[in-house]
Parts: sequence; structure tokens; C-alpha cells
Amino acid sequence: MPKLLYFISEDWFFCSHFLDRAKAAQQAGYEVVVLTRLREHEGLLRNAGFRLIQLHMERGGTNPLRELGVLRQVWRVYRAERPDLVHHIALKPILYGSLVARWLGSRAVVNAPVGMGYVFTAQGSRGRLLRALVRRALQALLNPPGSKVVFENEEDLAASVRSGSVGQPDAVLIRGAGVDTEVFAPVAPPAGTPIVVLAARMLRDKGVVEFVEAAGLLRARGIDVCCWLVGAPDPANPSSLTTTQLQAWQREGVVRWCGHRDRMEQVLSQCHIACLPSYREGLPKFLLEAMACGLPVVATDVTGCREAVERDRTGLLVPPRDAHSLAEAIQTLVQSPSLRASLGAEARTRVLARFARTRIVGETLDLYAQMLATGRRAADATRAC
Repeated sequence: MPKLLYFISEDWFFCSHFLDRAKAAQQAGYEVVVLTRLREHEGLLRNAGFRLIQLHMERGGTNPLRELGVLRQVWRVYRAERPDLVHHIALKPILYGSLVARWLGSRAVVNAPVGMGYVFTAQGSRGRLLRALVRRALQALLNPPGSKVVFENEEDLAASVRSGSVGQPDAVLIRGAGVDTEVFAPVAPPAGTPIVVLAARMLRDKGVVEFVEAAGLLRARGIDVCCWLVGAPDPANPSSLTTTQLQAWQREGVVRWCGHRDRMEQVLSQCHIACLPSYREGLPKFLLEAMACGLPVVATDVTGCREAVERDRTGLLVPPRDAHSLAEAIQTLVQSPSLRASLGAEARTRVLARFARTRIVGETLDLYAQMLATGRRAADATRAC
């Protein structure tokens, strides 16, 4: 039974984006070990039958001594577990995990650079410095010998190959986490005032501020629309909004803040339009789930969103950080039920063809099998020498 170790900072992100793939790997005969910070999703992971290892790490931590302690912890885990295959997810796990894997001679490494929106959207001198440091680190550790690097969209894959961070043969495109198209399925649009929903962590770089501004513009024009925010703040992210600010917007009546919701299919069944004015994405799961439900979408013309949305066929794309263009696009859909229906139908078709869960799971398991086969051949060659 080959041992597959996932290294990821947060248990909630693993459950959101990798749980289905880990279950499928387990059913295919892998022993699945998850190294992560265990919090409210620990029970769900234990019920799935995975072996869990508590990670003592803060996602946004920068204290050098603490980070050295994290690196030492990762080294101890990898030395004790000796996994046949490791899957590193997001920046710190990639850097620390790849470094430790290299020290220990592990070659079957899958790196997935997801969840790095703040790195690429931060403004000013600090943002430029952060990007320079991250790029240098990734050039050294993103694609060590024997590894594969999984990208969620074609633009990030091409840019990483051009920069020399990843070799072309080692770059793999697997489009996101996959959508359960039976759970996320179209229902009849509810009667009454159209509802536009933005579901995400409540971060500035998700375009939440522009969404609220657009909602204010629509209200000033007398447009009959209700705008919902669904999601919680993320204090570990420098771009996070505060609960106080979200509550203030709610009191003003500009938007309705619904907080975190587990059953997104129930939320989407009440809505008419999905909106994500993000500054950058890997591949936005929320948009894909909304499209699977047959909702038209309004998104920004940025990396990741362009991978999900086909302009003027499955949704409308607007410039980032532009509340006026966002309001115009939302108003267009609010005032045209027929356009909403046609875009929504095409959106569902696109998800079925490109982003269905069965496809994403299958592509991931194929990659794992390829990595193990390559590792066995390398080991056989070493023994022969």
C-alpha cells in the first residue's frame, strides 16, 4: 500500500479543495496521511479514515525562530513517515516540504502553488519585495528533480515555464478542485427581487469593497436588486476585512452579510447571479459551483476568472478594481432574465465539460500513478548501479 502524504496549512482548505481526491486515493489503495493544522474540520477528516498529524504552524507567521521550528517539525514527520509520494499545497508547504524532501532524498513530489493571491495582488514596495522573494524561493524549490507542479489555470502554468521556475515536462494542468455536478445542479429561479451573491473569504483582494460600492451605485439608480455577501473574515490574511466593517455595511442596508455557510448549493438555489470581482485567482471554486447551478456570473478579467468564465458566453467580465463597470454588468443581467437564462445554460455546459469532479479526481489519480511508477523505475535503476 503506497503512502501518500498531504502537507497543507489549514484543514478547512484541505476539506474544501482536496477531500474528494484524498478519498478517491484511499479507495484506490493509498494510505493517506494529512499533515495540517487541525481545527474545526478535524472530525470530518478522521471520519474519512485518514491518519492525521497536527501541524504547529501559523499560515501568516514570519518569526524566524518559529519558522525554523516548523521546518524541524516537518523534517521529523517526513523522516518518520517516509512517504512514497508527497503532495504540497500552497506556498509554505511547498517551500518547507520540498526542502525537507530534498534533504531526505525523496523524489516523488507534487507541488501545487494555490492560495497565493495576496502575494500577487499586494500593492506598494512591500508587495514588490514580497513577490521578488517568493519568486526567488520558488525558482529554487518549486520544481526539484523528480517533481511535478500542478497549476489550476493555463496562464499561471505558461508564466512559470517562461520564468524558468518549472520545466515544461514537469508542468501539469489540473483545473481546480472539481465540482459535484449532481449536488450543484440547476433549479427554477426563485420569484421576486433578483439576488446577486458574492461568496468568498471576506478579503479586499476578492473585490468585496468594489462589490459593496457597486451595490450602492445600483441602489442610487433605483435598480431592484439584493446583494449578498457570503463568507467569513480571515484574520491570518493581511487583506482581510473586519467583522466590524461587514456589520456596518449590513446596518447601512447596502448589502446583506450572511456569514459563513457550509451548504453553498442551498445558498445558490436562492440566487439569480453570482459575482466575484477578485483581483486574481487560481481557479475560483465558487464561480464554478454557481455555473454548475446554471447561474450567470459577473467576474473580473483576471487570471483564474478567465479560466472559469468564457466572456459573453457563460458570463460577463469587467476590469478589476472598477466598481462602476461592475455595477453596469450586474445591472445588465438584473434587467434581462433571458440573458441570464442563456448565459446560465452555457455555464452549466462548460462546467460539465471541463470542471466536473470526476474529471479532476481522475486526472489527479493518474498523476499519482505516474509519479509512483517513475519513482519505482528510478529506484530500480539505482539498485542496478
